[in-house]
Amino acid sequence: MTGTNKTPEPAIRLDGVHLTLQSDAGPVNILRDLDLEIAAGETVGVVGPSGSGKTSMLMVIAGLEKPTSGTVNAAGIPVHALNEDALALFRRDHVGIVFQDFHLVPTMTALENVALPLEFAGLRDAYDRARVQLGAVGLDHRLAHYPGQLSGGERQRVALARAFAPEPALLLADEPTGNLDGGTGRAVMDLLFELHERRGTTLILITHEPGLADRCGRIVHMEDGRIAGEPSP
Repeated sequence: MTGTNKTPEPAIRLDGVHLTLQSDAGPVNILRDLDLEIAAGETVGVVGPSGSGKTSMLMVIAGLEKPTSGTVNAAGIPVHALNEDALALFRRDHVGIVFQDFHLVPTMTALENVALPLEFAGLRDAYDRARVQLGAVGLDHRLAHYPGQLSGGERQRVALARAFAPEPALLLADEPTGNLDGGTGRAVMDLLFELHERRGTTLILITHEPGLADRCGRIVHMEDGRIAGEPSP
């Protein structure tokens, strides 16, 4: 008996993606004919100079920016074709995002911040799951603390717990150690990769630090809104 080997669907696929935004000086080409494939469970470091389009590519993948042309498929979903309501559901169900500036709700405790996306998903055990996630990042003693009462490293760990709590297929991290000192940044990155290995989540990491990019299984270099190359391991 013979069988057919089917190539697995990539976790992320960008084909001919252009992103043009309007400015006072006229249209600005942010992404230019961008092609990229990322396999499920892969870790990809994205490097390149400021203004090369790294963050914009992440925003397009997450459906926070709509491409001017081209196609974006993530977790088997045609992100480019979704309306705003469908994009919100896509992010809720499939995407975790970690920003440089934490983006925590200042009037909510650490526990409430982590429970928030789980409540949006309609999970009755949102707070129980949030407690487990905060314990996984070593913050089970900070559940009732507000962001303003936490150190920068603790806030980023809350942000990681929040991103991982819904068990997303895709984790997008944009300079997650940019506002942290060296030791705290290394501890946060250790935690990020530990959580990735535990869940098998596909990880895209934007960083200016070569040492962090080197921890990824693959590195892509961006220049002028395009993938400029992938250095050999």
